Amino acid sequence: MSALFGNYKTRPIQIVKGKGTTVWDENGKSYLDFTSGIAVLSLGHANPILVDTIKHQSELLWHTSNLFENKYQEKLAEKLVKDTHLSHAFFCNSGTEANEAAIKLARKHTGKHKIITCLHSFHGRTFGSMSATGQEKVHKGFGPIVEKFEYIPFNDVDSLLAKVDDETAAIMLEVVQGEGGVHVITPEFAQAIQKICDEKGILCIVDEVQTGIGRTGTAYAYEQTALKPDIVTLAKGLAGGFPIGAMLGTAELYESFGPGTHGTTFGGNPLAMAVATAVIEEIFTKAFLKTVTDKSQYFKEKLQAALPASVEIRGMGLLLGITCDSSSKLVEITDKNGLLLVPAGEDVVRLLPPLTVSYDEIDQAVEILQAAIPVTTTVK
Repeated sequence: MSALFGNYKTRPIQIVKGKGTTVWDENGKSYLDFTSGIAVLSLGHANPILVDTIKHQSELLWHTSNLFENKYQEKLAEKLVKDTHLSHAFFCNSGTEANEAAIKLARKHTGKHKIITCLHSFHGRTFGSMSATGQEKVHKGFGPIVEKFEYIPFNDVDSLLAKVDDETAAIMLEVVQGEGGVHVITPEFAQAIQKICDEKGILCIVDEVQTGIGRTGTAYAYEQTALKPDIVTLAKGLAGGFPIGAMLGTAELYESFGPGTHGTTFGGNPLAMAVATAVIEEIFTKAFLKTVTDKSQYFKEKLQAALPASVEIRGMGLLLGITCDSSSKLVEITDKNGLLLVPAGEDVVRLLPPLTVSYDEIDQAVEILQAAIPVTTTVK
């Protein structure tokens, strides 16, 4: 019996090495990694820029705690808010921690407690972020969740209007529901949320844990919508595989997050800051972001040409999803054929290659998918 708890349903593949988009298992078999650690390895495995950054920073300073000024945090914060309406950053260790910080800040700043989120959303597994998540299966078995979270169907303006009241502190959402089936926000829903937030003084929290840092072809996915969030949360691709989380906020929120309101031991450590800064310097350029957009369009066109018409292709940038009869069965088949994918529910799989994926690797992935998906695949 393993010494590990069984909270992960692992696949029988032991990955021992990675380079770019390719990984190898303990038997030497190679795979195209279109999971990217679930949208984490934005610059691919063992990217030489990040390897060199870690080597260099590890010889200078790993950790000091947040008792001292930290130039590494200052530098990264400035890069993350540059060219946005956002002003300040808080650094932590994961997406769920970033969302916990956002929930606390929203309640502290407004003095209200009700937060509206969406059904099929995913915001994390700690008690606050789990309560924000609109999935009963995530709540099940843990007793009473945190109060004052209310859920509405994604992209349902009428339900939104019915839920908002004078006790609402914030509306929290994803631009693309990655875990919830790769559903993209509609322009009408985004416009309605922003209008309500502006009119009623409600905070808008956009969870960009999966969609941020160039994954959708812009620095942040909200930039492609009418949303102007007060708070943005980040993690996954921010440091290309090194653990990190971040919460960005507007200047108006600064006074509500003063000394003693929140904290973390490891968050903002120099190693994480150095690696994330290197990632941002690579990705946050017009030229790099254009490659993501171009590859996304190419990928979609290839999938449309290769797969049955009944297969729905969803998503933005290099966060794509395709429908199938059984995501677990499709993943099992593609694993055997050398392509690693991520389920997004029972009938959708996510395609999450590194942002550095090549066109040839996209072609190879499409060929494997074409062979794996039978003509009888139907949209659920």
